[in-house]
Amino acid sequence: MTYRKAEIRPFRPEDEALLFGLVSLDRGADARTLDVLERETVFVAEVEGTAAGYVALAREEQRVRVDQLFISPDHEAEGVGTRLLEYAEGYAIWQGARRLEVVVEEGNRRAESFYRGRGFVPLADDVLALILPHPQ
Repeated sequence: MTYRKAEIRPFRPEDEALLFGLVSLDRGADARTLDVLERETVFVAEVEGTAAGYVALAREEQRVRVDQLFISPDHEAEGVGTRLLEYAEGYAIWQGARRLEVVVEEGNRRAESFYRGRGFVPLADDVLALILPHPQ
């Protein structure tokens, strides 16, 4: 893995077309992607001034859910996903969440390995969770 410096920042309205285009290149963006960008907390990873990926987070009671984590094919295996996930963890702790969750599609071994390698454990059939430190 070649690590590149990724700066993480909040999503801005002017990012919408760029991120929608990135997703379209890889898997075909749909109305759900646009909805997520508009209603959830989204953070963008920039590498050398270019959007390299994003994470969309939804706050639900005592947890924060990773709704989407997307890395541009041009920036895979550069540590961008790890940086975004670390940022998501910090955000979840700041929000007072007890865990950070993600749904992994059955058979997606690459995603499962990625999350497990970062401390996530099975919570339900297709849900992995990272238990967060919580002040007493």
